[in-house]
Formats: sequence, structure tokens, C-alpha cells
Amino acid sequence: MDRSPRVSEILSWYGADSPGTLTNLARMLEHGRLGGTGKMLILPVDQGFEHGPARSFGPNPPAYDPHYHFELALAAGCSAYAAPLGFLEAGARDYAGRIPLILKLNNHDLLADEDDPEQAITGSVADALRLGACAIGFTIYPGSTHRNAMYGQIREIAEEAKSAGLAVVIWSYARGSALSKEGETAIDVIGYAAQIAAQLGAHIIKVKLPTAHIEQPAAKKVYESTGIPIGTAAERVRHVVQCAFNGRRIVIFSGGAQTEESKLLDEIRAIQAGGGFGSIVGRNAFQRSKADALKLLGQITDIYSGRAG
Repeated sequence: MDRSPRVSEILSWYGADSPGTLTNLARMLEHGRLGGTGKMLILPVDQGFEHGPARSFGPNPPAYDPHYHFELALAAGCSAYAAPLGFLEAGARDYAGRIPLILKLNNHDLLADEDDPEQAITGSVADALRLGACAIGFTIYPGSTHRNAMYGQIREIAEEAKSAGLAVVIWSYARGSALSKEGETAIDVIGYAAQIAAQLGAHIIKVKLPTAHIEQPAAKKVYESTGIPIGTAAERVRHVVQCAFNGRRIVIFSGGAQTEESKLLDEIRAIQAGGGFGSIVGRNAFQRSKADALKLLGQITDIYSGRAG
């Protein structure tokens, strides 16, 4: 099958990478209903570790079963399925080769809620290769006092992953005592978080959808004096993409906690209008019934593919 011009263009941005890494990146970009468009829709299911099983899967009990999420990602035509070690081990053999996998290599639980969170290493590059994954995922917390340790961890892990021909996905979640709660989604902070992930070697960067709040006084002066457009959600998305090497890195946006369908779809339209590369939608998918999730994910795909406004 010939590669689409858009995917070829995106791959050209990663000139330092090996053919193996580019192949695995292409596997995600060419897979599913958005294959070849340059857009991505990824199903992430790390919430059982991150938030606890009852909070994550209680609203839709079939989701306690790891196989449920493989089936959901396949039925929805997702670009990839991302999860921690245990969930992927529980289904990787049964679904081998059917959908690109992203092994999440670090995780954080909420049994002790810290002002400055850090993640535990819960998987390895060797695990990702053993399970047939095409990428590793890793969370960093810009804003946490532990951020520098996390930056050092992903630098080493990214080097190993790329040497093995895997792609690197960084969840860059601004969080910690250095930021106010409002600051965790501030436009200047989200743009900064995207830049940090790009500088750490991410192929794909996951951030939260930003608000118009500006957290840092020094940044506020620049935004105001230069007139950077941030008044609408689409403008803020465009700016975050600009912060990731002027759009030469793939930036996708978190779907967040379960919310009303209309609100989520408005956010998707803003991401599309702002030139974002797609979404990583977890709780808004697997906390709904399978039929409702497939309907919603289908609507998201239609927006990103240009089949719906």
C-alpha cells in the first residue's frame, strides 16, 4: 500500500530517526479510520492504575476486562491503543498484529495524593518489544519538584527505545506545587509543556487542552506585548502546536474526564480548527456503554477526517 502524502510529510520531520522507528510511527499514522490523514485517535487505558479500578471502570463494568479495551479500540478504528504493562500483557497475544500498541512505561497512583507527584517506572523497552508494541509512552510533570528526575529518565529511555526502533510518546502534564490549579491548563504552561516534550525527543506529544489563563507574569508580558492570539480554543490549540517546533511534532490533546458529548465534540472541533493532530480519549470512551462509545468515537473521527463539522 502506498503511503499517503501527508504521512510522508510528517515522517520527513523526524530526520534523525531510524527506518524502524519511522516504520512504527507510520504504523500508527496509517492505521484505523483516520489512517493516512495525519490525524490520530488513540484509546488510552492507564486510568485503572492512575485513578483506581472502581473510579475508572465502575461506570461501565465490562471495562474491568482488559480484552474489552482491545475490542473497543479495534471496533472504533483507533490509531493505537495505549496501556500499562498488565493490561497489554493480558491481551497482546490474542490481538497480536491487529492494532498498534503503546506501552505506558511509568504510572502514578492516587493512594497518596502529593503536592509534587512523580511516576514509578512500571515497564521497560524490552517489555514493549516482547509485546509487539510500536511505541513507548511516558509521563512527565512540568511543575513538580521531581520534574528534573523525570526528564532524565525519559531521555535515557527514549534513547533506548529509538535504538530498538520504537516511537516515543510523552504525556506532558503540567502539575505540581510550582503551579496553581488553574495554571495546570494555562496557555503559557501548556505551550511550555509541549516544548519541553519536543526537546526531550518525543515523536508524539500529549497535552491537555489549554485555557486562556496565563500563569507566569513574565510570559503574560510577552503574550500581551506581541499580541499572540489566544482568545478562542482554536487559537490556543494553534499556539500549542506552534510551541512544538512550529508544528513539526505531532501534538494530540487529552479528552479528560467524562463530560457531556456536546462539550467534548466542541473541543474536538476546536482542535481540528486549530491544526491539532488529534486526540487521546479514554474515560469519555470506556466509561460509556460500548454502543455509546462507538457512536462518540465515530463522531470524533468524522470531525478529524473532515466528514463532519
